[in-house]
Amino acid sequence: MAQPSFAPVPEAGEVRPTVATQPPEIGREKNPGLLRHVPRTPGRYGNPAPNEGFALTLATRAVEGLEVEHAHDREGIALAVGLVAAKRASLVGRGPTRGDVERAMALLGVTSPVTGEVARRFRGLGHSYAAQRDLVDSVADADLLAPGEGSAK
Repeated sequence: MAQPSFAPVPEAGEVRPTVATQPPEIGREKNPGLLRHVPRTPGRYGNPAPNEGFALTLATRAVEGLEVEHAHDREGIALAVGLVAAKRASLVGRGPTRGDVERAMALLGVTSPVTGEVARRFRGLGHSYAAQRDLVDSVADADLLAPGEGSAK
């Protein structure tokens, strides 16, 4: 709120003069982190969707009830299911649901009891981003989408 002109202003409260900054150099390359849009070059950018992190919460809840050989395998299985569920949700352009998690579990072969090769496939997944991307990229978009579901993008 503006102070009335007749009220005394202490010296510490007075507006100080500012120093004008120099205009940016013309022709200087912009910092890549300041670009509005990330250029679409071949790489592993994934498919963004709203609230993708919720897929991991749903996957953790779904995996809690499964029988596994080793309790520490649950973490890798939940991560794998969550990643694939998030990809499915992003293809449709919405946040993840329980149906996405169920579809991901079916595609990855995660059924109770989880033993043998299925359990070994997901061990250590949380420690390697490249392994996570390989897993997600190994699942085809067409397999994730049910007939009639299309990309909303």
